[in-house]
Amino acid sequence: MDPITNPYAPGAGQRPPELAGRDEQLRAFDVVLERIARGRSERSIVLTGLRGVGKTVLLNALRSSAVRANWGTGKFEARPEQRLRRPLAAAAHQAVRELGHPRGDDVDHVLGIVKSFAQRDAPSGAKLRERWQPGIDVPAVPGRADSGDIEIDLVELFTDIGGLAADVGKGVAVFIDEMQDLDPEDVSALCAACHEISQSGLPVIVVGAGLPHLPAVLSASKSYSERLFRYQRIDRLPREAADRALVGPAAEEDCEFTPEALDAMYDVTAGYPYFIQAYGKVVWDVAPVSPITGEDIRVAAPEAESELAVGFFGSRYERATPAEREYLRAMAEAALVGSVAGQADSSSDGSAEAGSAAYANGLELSAVPTSAVADVLGRKPQSLSPARDALIKKGLIYSGERGLIAFTVPHFGRYLRSQS
Repeated sequence: MDPITNPYAPGAGQRPPELAGRDEQLRAFDVVLERIARGRSERSIVLTGLRGVGKTVLLNALRSSAVRANWGTGKFEARPEQRLRRPLAAAAHQAVRELGHPRGDDVDHVLGIVKSFAQRDAPSGAKLRERWQPGIDVPAVPGRADSGDIEIDLVELFTDIGGLAADVGKGVAVFIDEMQDLDPEDVSALCAACHEISQSGLPVIVVGAGLPHLPAVLSASKSYSERLFRYQRIDRLPREAADRALVGPAAEEDCEFTPEALDAMYDVTAGYPYFIQAYGKVVWDVAPVSPITGEDIRVAAPEAESELAVGFFGSRYERATPAEREYLRAMAEAALVGSVAGQADSSSDGSAEAGSAAYANGLELSAVPTSAVADVLGRKPQSLSPARDALIKKGLIYSGERGLIAFTVPHFGRYLRSQS
């Protein structure tokens, strides 16, 4: 096939494969937008899932839906070393500008509040040159959203922005990617602000995306967080959606997949959107003619796996220290089905034969006990806490339940075992 027209290459301009199978989430969000537009209260939204399931692409698609509904929108990616004020102020600035409010004085007043909120990021007594200038060409409005208490200030900021949106019958949506990386104090403030806005009925919502343990992060911050958010788990694609992610873009280039090729693609990708795009790109470059066959998949697989090993798996592995890499490798060994006694009973039909088949195919447990990792390394679990906590902070593993840990990257255990 012509590599220039490769529909799976990043930036190819085609509909991203990650969006296949996400129609339910898109429709549900349209309902949320319509309900808020009619003055009804609605919960904010949180998308959770592993790396590579297309959370960011879906988040961008939801934002596009809000833009089409003439909402004001802003988006930022949370970072562990960054507090909330600056990125949220930039997102709020953009959202207010997108509203298209006809009364300029009202807009300037709210933008002045956004500026005050942003500038409070500087420590007390900081000189003017040390204060962050958010690029808002109006004077700051003192006495509003600038108390220094992030919870109070965020409630005031959302209230004023929501009032401006309500004036023109629109809404404001703030989109936050990697939401689990927010500072705990900022998470608490965000929950409090969402609660206050929900109670007042103002048209402001937060749409966040993060790793599977994000609900636990929110719950640890505010006990009532489960009532504030509509949680949506984003997982790998079922077979039909995975096929559409391949067949749709190919059809636009007058290309087809044989049934055998689709079987082979699902076997190697397991329905994960990132893997579908990665394998699809290489297969397109390798296949000589249409239709793409199972043999084309087998020829392309080594190159696709090599690219994933460097760009998807390896780039993350390189971020870990030697002690953290040792922990990751021990996790990979402990996660292999069959390495833990009694795993045959947990197979789909509970039979020993099925358990043996799972072991032979290299299937993994989704989560392993921290004690099992310690057993592999021959050490006490407490001595491994620093490595475990550092890996969680780096987003390489997560703990959805006390005493259990799992990789944030699908097939990461298989990659680690292949490297060792």
